[in-house]
Amino acid sequence: MDTNRYSRQSFLGPTSQQIIEETVIGVVGLGGGGSHIVQQLAHIGFKNYVLYDRDVVEETNLNRLVGAKWQDVEKKTTKVKVSIRVISGLHRKKRILAHQTFWQENPEALRQCDIVFGCVDGFSERQQLEAYCRRYLIPYIDIGMDVHAPKRPEDPPDMAGQVIVSMPGEPCMQCLTFLTPEKMQKEAGKYGAAGGTPQVVWPNGVLASTAVGFAMDILTGWTGESPKVAYLSYRGNTGTLTPHTRLPYIKNDCTHFPLADAGAPAYKSL
Repeated sequence: MDTNRYSRQSFLGPTSQQIIEETVIGVVGLGGGGSHIVQQLAHIGFKNYVLYDRDVVEETNLNRLVGAKWQDVEKKTTKVKVSIRVISGLHRKKRILAHQTFWQENPEALRQCDIVFGCVDGFSERQQLEAYCRRYLIPYIDIGMDVHAPKRPEDPPDMAGQVIVSMPGEPCMQCLTFLTPEKMQKEAGKYGAAGGTPQVVWPNGVLASTAVGFAMDILTGWTGESPKVAYLSYRGNTGTLTPHTRLPYIKNDCTHFPLADAGAPAYKSL
């Protein structure tokens, strides 16, 4: 453990660097948001990762994919390889389980994670990922952003996003009404209305940095106020990130994922 390298983050606590180097981080989705998260975690000192992304680098990714180069477009480099390259550039010794697949094709790898970041598109995908993390009592942090077409022709597009902390036993994304049956029914493959999945680098950076900050507090407890639940709304048009207005009205207990249901599913013989 190189204590001198991380001396400027010693305020996190006397055992923080040991915690960081032993923690296993899961990141599902290594595009605009996930690539930011991987870069920041690698700089902080995290060395153990479980990564998922099935895509290769395309030209349209270069406006936001941290660590990608124009040569990656020509070589059809996978996004997981870009993240591995970023981590490897900072750490000689590391342990990376990288899957160029949907996470559902190899979900067991997530069970070893101490915390999971979800950087995925769509409500259904988020619901599945949160449910898996809840079953195995893994803290889950979700980020996402979109650009919506204006309601009036004279108005600018509306950039919005969220950072949500979903802790076992605490309010989930359904409790927070971020995930609802109505939203998933309306999703129908549509994610925004200002072009194909509109994304730019700066809101992803804001959301990823905030998510990493929450993770650091959960793992090290450096503020003394580790979040049990968080739901922050991002407004890109005004550059603000604020607690969602629903938070004061959310019940503290989660009825969607009872703690008694944690662990691998049990099947009774007939």
